[in-house]
Amino acid sequence: MKFLFKGIFFALLCLISISERVYSQEISEGNSMFTSDTIKYQTDEVVVTGTRTNKKIIDIPYPVVRISNKTYKYDRKTSISDVLNVVPGVFMQNRYGNHDVRISIRGFGSRSNTGIRGVRILLDGIPESEPDGQTRIEAIDFNSVGSIEIVKGNSSSLYTNAPGGVVNFINDINFPNNFITVFNDFGSYNLHRNGFKTGFRTQDYGFLLTYTYHNYKGYRNHSEDYWHIVNTVLETDPGKNTNLQFLGYFTTGLIRLPGSLTKKEYDTDPFQAAKREVDFDFRRISKKGRVGLRLNSKFGESLNNEIEITTYGTIKYFERTSRSYRIFNRFGLGASGRFTNKSVLLENLENEFTIGGDLFYQTGPIEEYNNIKGKKGDVLNHLTDETIGNSGLFIQDNFEIIKSKLFLLVSGRYDNVYFDQKDQLLALRNDLRRFEAFTPKAALNYKLTPSVSVYTSYGMSFDSPAGNELDNYPLSSNGGTTLINPDLKPQKSNNFELGLKGNIVDFERKYFGNTYFEITFFNSIISDEIVPFEVYGDVFYRNSAKTNRTGVEIGGNTSIIEGLKFALSYAYSKFKYDEYKAISIDADSLGNIISKVKDFAGNIVPSVPEHNLFSSLEYEHSFNYELKGFLKGSLQYVSGLYVNDANDDKTQDYTLLGLNAGIEYLAGKFSILLSGGMNNILDKRYVGFVNINSTSKRFYETGEPRTFFASFRIGYVF
Repeated sequence: MKFLFKGIFFALLCLISISERVYSQEISEGNSMFTSDTIKYQTDEVVVTGTRTNKKIIDIPYPVVRISNKTYKYDRKTSISDVLNVVPGVFMQNRYGNHDVRISIRGFGSRSNTGIRGVRILLDGIPESEPDGQTRIEAIDFNSVGSIEIVKGNSSSLYTNAPGGVVNFINDINFPNNFITVFNDFGSYNLHRNGFKTGFRTQDYGFLLTYTYHNYKGYRNHSEDYWHIVNTVLETDPGKNTNLQFLGYFTTGLIRLPGSLTKKEYDTDPFQAAKREVDFDFRRISKKGRVGLRLNSKFGESLNNEIEITTYGTIKYFERTSRSYRIFNRFGLGASGRFTNKSVLLENLENEFTIGGDLFYQTGPIEEYNNIKGKKGDVLNHLTDETIGNSGLFIQDNFEIIKSKLFLLVSGRYDNVYFDQKDQLLALRNDLRRFEAFTPKAALNYKLTPSVSVYTSYGMSFDSPAGNELDNYPLSSNGGTTLINPDLKPQKSNNFELGLKGNIVDFERKYFGNTYFEITFFNSIISDEIVPFEVYGDVFYRNSAKTNRTGVEIGGNTSIIEGLKFALSYAYSKFKYDEYKAISIDADSLGNIISKVKDFAGNIVPSVPEHNLFSSLEYEHSFNYELKGFLKGSLQYVSGLYVNDANDDKTQDYTLLGLNAGIEYLAGKFSILLSGGMNNILDKRYVGFVNINSTSKRFYETGEPRTFFASFRIGYVF
């Protein structure tokens, strides 16, 4: 693999060199890149997630990626990994499809054994992440999404609990004409996804509505799930340079959990479910919804001022069966706002200043009963009123130091995250914990050319524990007498990165006419990293002392010839514990708890591959105006993952091959799209998810075997 990686790196450098020679040749011939009709820049795409203002990707001094739904329209879209594998540095482990996925960016998020942590998830710019930072993504529907913006690396100076970055899913409201599309997707293990998507556009209004029904038996026993998902956006322009949006969704469904396996169980049958999970029917039943309202307005003589205000409300009903039967009823209220001013300072140098803030409040009762073979017991064992809230204020200034060349971006955020739990059965068990921090960040961006920039940044991050991570346990400093763990501290880090990115397109060039590339080196020193451990099968969390993460991310794509495109993403991660002494809690043959102090210094952080490579080669050909064909092959290589902090075992490397194809036929106002493909062509057996630090040695969950999928979509524009 080392030779392969060296070859890939060399090829990418060659592509950069080719692109730069094209640029230099254009300049030497006196053809300005700003006036040539044949030169375009993909990095001119405007995104909002990176800086919370409208900014071109090339002008943002850290890695930001934007993915259009056109890039995956022929692919299977049941899981987030079907779409985001192309982003270097983003590593995903799917447990049970799309609804319990671990997203890790530069190692942040790898600690979570359920849900998403360390990465801020947004839907239309509104947090899907709860106030404590934990996220489930049932409402994300790739049939509705129009684009995805990914910020990699420390974003704590702008967003709450975002040390690993931000992923913003944006619904497809920017359509020009009225349309309706009906889709039917099928696949192995009784996969069915059916629904519709429709949009209406008038001079004053735009309206989007999508509905998806998902039903999947699952490739493991006891892993079926089904979902109903509705997303809608209504927008209007009530005044000049003013936009008003109504944003809403509702989703309901069920997912059964097969659990993790021991090494012996995995080797015997990796597709079996754990006995306890079957006996007690481990599952999740969820209903959640959200409505939001956003106002954006630009004003001033040159429209140099912008204000944006967003308000939203959420509801969530959640049943979770594990060793107990828990019912959550929650509602939340949130708001965010920002003001941006663009001005000219000193010698005609541009300056952009932004100030803003966020509020999110969530409250509701948690009921806990006995789990009697999957049924709720009659006796209420615990009743807790839980309130979680966060508030934050951020400032940002982007100053032009050298005209059109060098820019300085500084930002900082104050966060206040609090947890208030009241035991309604035992009045003495009322707990309140608060976590506060100010996280600054500074970054430089230097444009080597209008389409190529080098950047660097340094900043601090702050990540408070999530609500479930604060569950107390018998061996804490107060013996588990309170609801909230008194020992768990927030995770903090210092983050540095240095990168190069760019994209040059020359439509007159026959070969390599469109080349995009990015290379980033990063280092993070993390204090008090939050890591999971188990006591008798129940998961709790503790702090390690100090972790050092160093890595390199390489990504790129190029049009080899017209219609033929090669894409590559690769991440090298060297993450280890510098200091880490922790109590190891095990049980002897009689079931007695045995605790020992172990030193994990020098060990590798579990659940993060040292090498993660994804590449694809795709060809799209137009036979005529009506008919278009598509073919793509893909390869993913993931090196082995350690299963716990002690590095007792490591999973095997795996390589997955995929193939998909499709045709699209246009007949007047009608369109028909047929696509299908195969994942894991060689039917490789591999560990797709690691349940880290399990004292019962249940680390292993198998990845998806060979699967087939097909899609039929018919649309009408009117």
